[in-house]
Amino acid sequence: MTPEQAEKYRFDPFDITKVWPHGDVPPITIGRMVLDRNPDNYFAEVEQSAFSPGNFVPGIAASPDKLLQGRLFSYHDTHRHRLGANYHLIPVNQPKGTVANNYLRDGPMMTGENGGMGPNYYPNSFNGPEPDMKAGEPAFDLKGKAAKQRHDHPNSDFVQAGSLYSKVMSDEDRKHLVNNIAGHLGEAEKRIQYRQTAIFYLANADYGKQVAKALKLDLKKVKELASMSQEERAKATL
Repeated sequence: MTPEQAEKYRFDPFDITKVWPHGDVPPITIGRMVLDRNPDNYFAEVEQSAFSPGNFVPGIAASPDKLLQGRLFSYHDTHRHRLGANYHLIPVNQPKGTVANNYLRDGPMMTGENGGMGPNYYPNSFNGPEPDMKAGEPAFDLKGKAAKQRHDHPNSDFVQAGSLYSKVMSDEDRKHLVNNIAGHLGEAEKRIQYRQTAIFYLANADYGKQVAKALKLDLKKVKELASMSQEERAKATL
């Protein structure tokens, strides 16, 4: 999805509770990971492995997804705490086919030449490694207020939950779902049962009807609550 498409899409494409429908945005295969053998030593090759969404090859950048943005720095912090400052030197984590060329040095378990007599700062006049600007993240435009605000995609909170119920689940799945919900929600106060069932109704009318039937609720009241705004629903007296 291009930034232009994202700006005009029918819901916030970076809402972590949403899935991009493949009919709108077909998946693009960018590579393949093949696991063709078990590790020879579990500790060396599994316990010490350090994956991070902050590691990119040139041409790929991080999206504005809030969950991803938080993980970009936290994974590296976690690896330093778990494996040490030089976890990237552990064989299972070393880059394959190239040599890291940066100013990262010192710290426990440094096993290489550690930059030798070269400087550990940039810029410098000692022919140290230069950043490759072609390997930077692709630029994109930003606009709007950087503040917490309501989104303007009406009813988008319910569309995907409704699609999951009506298009993805089988009849047996739907039956199990309703029974599980009724079993747990049936222990709550009636006012909570009504408000929650109204939300199921907003996702899909049959979804709400089946839950209301299982809980022996008045479907007319459920529909009335579903027609209210979120604020009105929270204050409604049942």
